[in-house]
Amino acid sequence: MATCDGVIDCSPPKKAKLAENSEKCNDGIHETLADLSSFQLEKVLHNNTNRKTVCLKGKFAAKNGDALVLLEKTAFAEENLTGDSDYFTKASSLEKVFHNDIYGNYNYFPKINLNTVKATIIHPATEEHFLKYSQQNCRIIDETPEIYEQVVLPQITSEQFDLNWVYNILEHKSESDRIVFEDSDPNTGFILLPDLKWNGEVDTLYLLAVVHKRGIKSLRDLTGSHLPLLKNIQKKGIEAIKSKYGLDGNQLRIYLHYQPSFYHLHVHFTYIKHEAPGILAERAHLLANVISNIELLPDYYQKVTLPFVVRENDKLYKKLKV
Repeated sequence: MATCDGVIDCSPPKKAKLAENSEKCNDGIHETLADLSSFQLEKVLHNNTNRKTVCLKGKFAAKNGDALVLLEKTAFAEENLTGDSDYFTKASSLEKVFHNDIYGNYNYFPKINLNTVKATIIHPATEEHFLKYSQQNCRIIDETPEIYEQVVLPQITSEQFDLNWVYNILEHKSESDRIVFEDSDPNTGFILLPDLKWNGEVDTLYLLAVVHKRGIKSLRDLTGSHLPLLKNIQKKGIEAIKSKYGLDGNQLRIYLHYQPSFYHLHVHFTYIKHEAPGILAERAHLLANVISNIELLPDYYQKVTLPFVVRENDKLYKKLKV
């Protein structure tokens, strides 16, 4: 048994089909929220000391619906690590914990502008969100094609998160200012934009390529007919990142998740030296390998057994146990 404490997936807020009443709620907070003074903490869902993240459940005063707040300490920015940086002035302070001979241990309090905490807020949040972000024990399932067709596919079809936020991106209704690159071809095109887990520093680069073509849920749907799409994402994604961020293709980790966090085909691009969440063997499938597998056997992903990790409290796991 494994513990799901290595991955905090801060994908854009997604609303569950099951909670249509919450989905239609107009009492949101994102247009006016300036601080967290109105947040009323109810429960700490997950405190990940390894990744320096914490997931909180609560409410916002005078607002309907539950809220999920994810806080993450950000990585150091190299441009701030200079000789005249505020890290090395009296604007920051040290508090000695102990010292022994030449070794000293201190708590360091830098200026507020150097101590950013990234916040992701989901409101209104559903029970599915809270389950997703809570610390839970996990299991690895070996999903055969039969298990996929008989158990997994019906479950993800009925329980998956709503994809309106994805379609808003593809239709330029939201996040258009964040687009790094777009190929608008309806069959082989995609939008490349920053993942919400990325803090903007090249050292932690994390982009998503979201395909324009609808109806491709995951690896399981990919066949030989999708090779032009996959190769286009690989080629043009690498070119766009090289042009904007100066990284070569062999400096990038390009992969798909199985199971994905949302069921509209997307490809992850991360800097190879960044240990991004979700890069472990039981979830990440390198795009180059996916292309090679399909070239060898066009219906490879309809025939292969695909392992994936599932939380013990997930409804899917409960059905798989039956």
